[in-house]
Amino acid sequence: MKNSIILLIALIGLFACKSVSEEKPKKARQEMALNQQSIKKIDVHAHYKYERDYLSSFFKKWNMQAILVDVAMSDSNGIKRSWNNYMEQQRAQPDLFFLCSSLIGVGIDAPDFATKAIAQVEEEISSGATMVKVWKNFGMVTKDASGKFIQIDDMRLQPIWDFLVDRNIPVMAHIGEPVQAWRPLDDPHNPHYGYYTEHPEYHAYQHPEVPTYETIIAARDRWIANNPKLKILCAHLGSMAHDVGMVAERLDTYPNIYVEPAARFGDLVGQNSEKVKAFFVKYQDRIMFGTDYGTWYPKHQKTVEEIEQENQELDASYALLWTYLSSADSVALRGQKNTGLALPVPVLKKIYYQNAVNFLQLDSQ
Repeated sequence: MKNSIILLIALIGLFACKSVSEEKPKKARQEMALNQQSIKKIDVHAHYKYERDYLSSFFKKWNMQAILVDVAMSDSNGIKRSWNNYMEQQRAQPDLFFLCSSLIGVGIDAPDFATKAIAQVEEEISSGATMVKVWKNFGMVTKDASGKFIQIDDMRLQPIWDFLVDRNIPVMAHIGEPVQAWRPLDDPHNPHYGYYTEHPEYHAYQHPEVPTYETIIAARDRWIANNPKLKILCAHLGSMAHDVGMVAERLDTYPNIYVEPAARFGDLVGQNSEKVKAFFVKYQDRIMFGTDYGTWYPKHQKTVEEIEQENQELDASYALLWTYLSSADSVALRGQKNTGLALPVPVLKKIYYQNAVNFLQLDSQ
């Protein structure tokens, strides 16, 4: 009897050890499987304007492609764009890059404004544009002949939206700025302190003639409501990144919109991690990964050492965002500190890749 009891205890111990030993490798395998290579990625908001020798290997390392997003800006010399640079980049490395065109409201009073804008966009679609961007010029910068700021819901723009619906081309909309643009710059830990310090022309607090944040967001919302068949990717979380509840409210109200968080991860880190995680999980089919990262100067303006530093900084930046989205580790970003979201793998796959493929109807590589 005694020997039987001893044998039974030994068998129980053996099975317990086996169970523990099997569980540890299983957990280890899961952790090893989740790395920067394991999930395909598309950076839907990138500005790789100038070539770099490191880009091919860099994108391969990150298992990533990118949308090169053009921006139309006007100054005393006319309208400036990066479209030709981006086309050259895409032609040179079609396995890495897709294209996003842009338009601006300069000359909106002309009777043929919409016709010319449509002709330009149509040509650029034929050259590979999968999306068209509108920028914060609408609402904050560009005025019509009467001196009024042109809001994005201006009916003189409507023929353009109708054309894009007909062609099934989405719009990337960077309308407005973070609400902090209308606040004093009195906190160096504000995620946008650096940007508005360096770009005071967009710090609306210093420019009382600029319409209010609420006016611009309301015009944006009316535009969305007036165009329910137009697919819209609201860049920078729709200029509402300070409050994911505001973003969620719009996603619930307007089924034709999607969002991406380029250059607004600092705002997310500054909010309750569980609340932000719940937001990402709930709207996992309507959030895409974007960064606003890029190459901003031609190679000849940089030394070999500076280009290598640029490469390392880009790698570190993508790694920080990966840590925030995929793990529960502590992160510090733009003056904000918090824990990561540790999003489930199926959610990461959608946000990093599949949502962009579906939205833009891309031929994925």
